[in-house]
Amino acid sequence: MSRLGRAAVSASGLAGMLALWETVSDTGLANAALLPPPSTTLRAAWAIIASGQVLAPLGQSLSLLAAGYALASVLGIGLGLAMGCSRSIYGLFEPLVELLRPIPKAALVPPLFLFLGIGTTTMVTIITIGCFFPVLINTVQGVHGVDPVLLDTARTFRRSRGLTILEVILPAGLPMILTGMRVSLALGLILVVLAEMLAGSGGIGFLILDMQRSFDIVAMFAWLLIMALLGLILSLAFDILETRAVPWRAH
Repeated sequence: MSRLGRAAVSASGLAGMLALWETVSDTGLANAALLPPPSTTLRAAWAIIASGQVLAPLGQSLSLLAAGYALASVLGIGLGLAMGCSRSIYGLFEPLVELLRPIPKAALVPPLFLFLGIGTTTMVTIITIGCFFPVLINTVQGVHGVDPVLLDTARTFRRSRGLTILEVILPAGLPMILTGMRVSLALGLILVVLAEMLAGSGGIGFLILDMQRSFDIVAMFAWLLIMALLGLILSLAFDILETRAVPWRAH
């Protein structure tokens, strides 16, 4: 199926879901006070966006995501390349990675509060830890999946170890690395909301929780919709980046 066809199917599914939601709320099958119809939610979200109220919390959430995601990507790719290219480094870190990776990242929040306190440092750390492992694992797998013929060719031309990594291993493993970064981007957005709910004093996650506590359900759903739109925009932006970085994977 072409990309246009997939987009049409996705749009049809979304329209059907919204129509069902509107019907359920309007007919009283669900309490409209607890599940406002999407038309009401869309108007509230548009009012927030048009008034500019979205800018400050959006900027705060994006800054947290950017800091944690960038740190995780740099650390994950760096350590992943080292583990993938060196058996000794792989043997040193692999048990630790497999020990820490399955731990739910939300379970790390209480000890992080003890060591780092409640604030920006803790929130960035939560996001970084959560985004780190998908990038790391995919980088290692990408390096291990490099065609041996490419490595033999680099050795034939007497390329140094560093140049082989930069000119052969990194480009060949880039599709897997980008896959890990895509997974981490979605996970990072989730962790931003979690971190702001637990340790924040602003941002979209904090506002969603604050609206729930004040029982402003329409505003809560409006901010949820804004967060969903943010996720969609980030995903589309990453699609563009991936298409330009690895154009042979475009479809």
